[in-house]
Amino acid sequence: MNTTTHTVSTETVGDVDLTVTGRGEGRSFLLLHGGAGPQSVAGFAELLAGTHPAHVITPTHPGFGLTHRPAGLDNVAGLASVYVELLDRLELEDLTIVGNSIGGWIAAEIALQWPSRLNALVLVDAVGIEIPGNPVVDFFSLTLDEVAQLSYYDPDKYRIDPASMPPAVREAMPGNRAALAVYGGTSMTDPSLVGRLDGITTPTLVVWGEADRIVNTDYGRAFAAAIPDASFHVLSGAGHVPQIETPDELADVVWTFAVAHEEAA
Repeated sequence: MNTTTHTVSTETVGDVDLTVTGRGEGRSFLLLHGGAGPQSVAGFAELLAGTHPAHVITPTHPGFGLTHRPAGLDNVAGLASVYVELLDRLELEDLTIVGNSIGGWIAAEIALQWPSRLNALVLVDAVGIEIPGNPVVDFFSLTLDEVAQLSYYDPDKYRIDPASMPPAVREAMPGNRAALAVYGGTSMTDPSLVGRLDGITTPTLVVWGEADRIVNTDYGRAFAAAIPDASFHVLSGAGHVPQIETPDELADVVWTFAVAHEEAA
């Protein structure tokens, strides 16, 4: 495992420092975390890189994990542009992007901006689209216990006592929450996104935990239906964060899809 800081620059934001961790060797995967922060995908990154010939890259969204977010970096499309600059710098080819929750929204925006080097796109319980009558649950109105209740197939197994957290994790939580609110707004949606998803040309798999009550499976099916030729796959025994509840199953699904489309390409 290797963690480095890359400084990238965009016309709209200027210089942005990105903390990026790389694991393993082989096919390239960019793994984008959700509002739970970078630790919510660290174990899955270790698993994917440790069980497959995979080079897994996990950036920390600026503002999460006690990192700095420039004032001008205040929406998902802008963050996607920053990651496009990073990926260009790393000169990655045939990349598979996997994004969970708001990470899925970011992944979709990257696919719209930077399709030429992508092999596959995997959206895991993504947010970002507006579906009439089926809103994203108001995360910011929930207690930690309520978040667990709506996020997991087996909530009792994953309830969190803040007092038991490592100090660094506990210290990062307010900043994570503030950064999430800036990027996604209180609704965790962009009204224009669903109408733009038909511009995605990358082979796409939409994966959903059957017990997700932050964004339910009907929302997931609508997400898949908006992307040309996207596939939809439900994971049993999982909720909003399958990389935590069913990591082996998710890794198999992600790997199989990425390899199939790399061979097809």
